[in-house]
Amino acid sequence: MKILVVEDEPKLASFVKKGLEEQSCEVDVAYDGQLGRNMALSNAYDVIVMDVNLPKMNGFDVVQALRQERVSTPVLMLTAMGSVDDKLTGFESGADDYLVKPFEFRELMARLRALTKRSSEAGLQANVLKVADLELDLNEKIARRGDKRIELTAKEFGLLDYLMRNRGRVVSRVDIAEKVWDIHFDTGTNVIDVYVNFLRKKIDKDFPHKLIHTVIGMGYMLKEE
Repeated sequence: MKILVVEDEPKLASFVKKGLEEQSCEVDVAYDGQLGRNMALSNAYDVIVMDVNLPKMNGFDVVQALRQERVSTPVLMLTAMGSVDDKLTGFESGADDYLVKPFEFRELMARLRALTKRSSEAGLQANVLKVADLELDLNEKIARRGDKRIELTAKEFGLLDYLMRNRGRVVSRVDIAEKVWDIHFDTGTNVIDVYVNFLRKKIDKDFPHKLIHTVIGMGYMLKEE
């Protein structure tokens, strides 16, 4: 699991990070709500652990902002605020689970596994990604735009999958290299740009509404115009 922990108390954040890493999880930590929001928008996580009382932006507002941005990553609120009203506020903001401090690490781990399992099962059921009239069938490995079937290579399919999962967000060349190619980005190569152009020719060239957009100096974004 790749997990984002948003917690402003350094000792607790370190404890949770260490415990999760001992369970073979990859963990990023944000120490304020605004940074946590930005990291959740720019990276793909399996689950997010979110405190409530955070500097710059409280946890409830962060979760609500993520849901408004169509980020569906499961969120577990981990907070000392344990009243019924607090829990209701958390769930109404878009949280998926709520664990009150102090807590047993075993229970935290069990809840995170349950959240990722539910998310994975939901993903298997909803196995077609859609943006505008573009569809990507993850089971049959087929892309369609309107009535046209689009043949993609394995790498083109992986790139389109990543762009569609991050619809409406700018993804950098570094992000693409690490998430699609599984390599560290070499600034001396233009392989990412070449493949984006391959993809553009297949899914945008023959259609009036373009979906893949260049954000100068930052990367690429797939979105409806």
